[in-house]
Amino acid sequence: MIIYTYPVPTAFTERDIEMLQPYFKITALAFTNSPMKLPFYFLIQFFQLLVLLPRTSYYLCFFGGYHSVLPTFFGKIFRKKVFIQCGGTDAMNMPEINYGNFRKKWLRKAIVYSFKNCSKILPVAEALIRQDYYYDSQINPKQGLLNLIPDLDTPIQVIHNGFDTSFWKETENRKTPNSFITVAAGISRENRALVKGIDLILEMAAGYPDFEFTLVGDENFNSSLKNVRVIGKADPEALRDLFSQHRFYLQLSTSEGFPNALAEAMLCGCVPIGSAVGAIPEIIGETGFVLNKKDPSLLKQIFEELKSADLDLLSNTAITRVGENFGYHKRQKSLVQLFEPFEAN
Repeated sequence: MIIYTYPVPTAFTERDIEMLQPYFKITALAFTNSPMKLPFYFLIQFFQLLVLLPRTSYYLCFFGGYHSVLPTFFGKIFRKKVFIQCGGTDAMNMPEINYGNFRKKWLRKAIVYSFKNCSKILPVAEALIRQDYYYDSQINPKQGLLNLIPDLDTPIQVIHNGFDTSFWKETENRKTPNSFITVAAGISRENRALVKGIDLILEMAAGYPDFEFTLVGDENFNSSLKNVRVIGKADPEALRDLFSQHRFYLQLSTSEGFPNALAEAMLCGCVPIGSAVGAIPEIIGETGFVLNKKDPSLLKQIFEELKSADLDLLSNTAITRVGENFGYHKRQKSLVQLFEPFEAN
């Protein structure tokens, strides 16, 4: 049996469970993001792991953090392999924008213990291993696991996120010209909006009043700009329809691991425009536009280039690129191979 732990359930943890269930017995144990609840959840998790120990072959964690400390400890004591998927914030230290789990003393200690004592680290992007960060000049350029934990010698294997191309596809016959969409939860909080690049999007919206901008994920976010539409959280079907209606997808984050929504939007035919952080340039490739520096004038140059670009060609190549490089079954195969030949159904 595989014990799968994570702070809170998300679309990507549910997808991992879906990928593994046909092959293994898997038990999911959610933890908490609330500091006030940590002692209670540590106690609960300890007894959960103890009760399940006789049937446990492996531990799998999404993100390094408080929730991965006890699985790592149990794995070390009882000689069971522990795999930790590094997702992004657990490999960043950006106090300048109030982002990254390494800026928090006790959380950093939990992450370092987990990553140094697990069997293998599974980042979702190469950039999370070691990154010379240059996108935002105010932020320390030394990011990624090997910069933040210099003596880390745990084996590392990159396993990208994977996407269901039979689901994520265009549902509309025609996209609205000059329409831009981005998905970002929690942007009613100032630091979260900064991390997700909403400041740049609003600046472009102000400068291009004839263009349409849609922000999905936080109904509490407000903008006075008439060409900015705000939508709350959308289920996958609604999100697929929204992507299919828009011509461009904006991923102008100050920091990212491997953004799911970017790849999903590309599969729905959106031409991607993204910042040069995390896996974003790798996902986009030659199918769209990459902003190398957080500079509104450089982003405006990209917007001007859109007028002469072959958008239909870029849209088609975006669909092909994600399907070929970041498919559902490619990730599934990589995850399954971690555990074979044990516990197979």
